[in-house]
Amino acid sequence: MLARLLRPKTIAYAHCDLPCGVYDPAQARIEADSVKAIMEKYHANDDPVFRSRALTIKEERAELVKHHLWVLWTDYFKPPHFEKYPQLHELFNETTKLAGAAGGKGTVDVEKGQQLLDKIDEIAKIFWETKKAA
Repeated sequence: MLARLLRPKTIAYAHCDLPCGVYDPAQARIEADSVKAIMEKYHANDDPVFRSRALTIKEERAELVKHHLWVLWTDYFKPPHFEKYPQLHELFNETTKLAGAAGGKGTVDVEKGQQLLDKIDEIAKIFWETKKAA
C-alpha cells in the first residue's frame, strides 16, 4: 500500500538529464581554442620555464575538452540521435582522441589543435540540428 501511495502520478520523459539549455558544445570549443592558442604560443617562445608552464596548462585544457565532450556524448545525445546520425559515436571517439594523447595532451602540433576544433564544429552542427528538432 505504501508503494502505491509513493508511486508518481505523472511520469515525464526527457532526452537529457535536466531541462534543455544546460548542454552546449561551446564549452568544449572554448577549451579547444585555448589548447590551440597555447600550442601556438609554445612555438613562439624559447623560454624553457614558459614552455613547461604552457604544456601543463595545455594538458589541463585538453582534459576539460574531453570532459565536456563526454558529457555531451553520454548525457545529452540519446539513442534516437545515434540512429539519425550513425557517424556520431565515431565522431565523438575521434574527437576525444584528438583532445587526448593523440592530440591536445600529447603534442604541440598546431594542426592537431585545428583538427580538434574542426571535429568539435562537426559535433556542434549535429547538436544544433537536434536542438531544432526538439
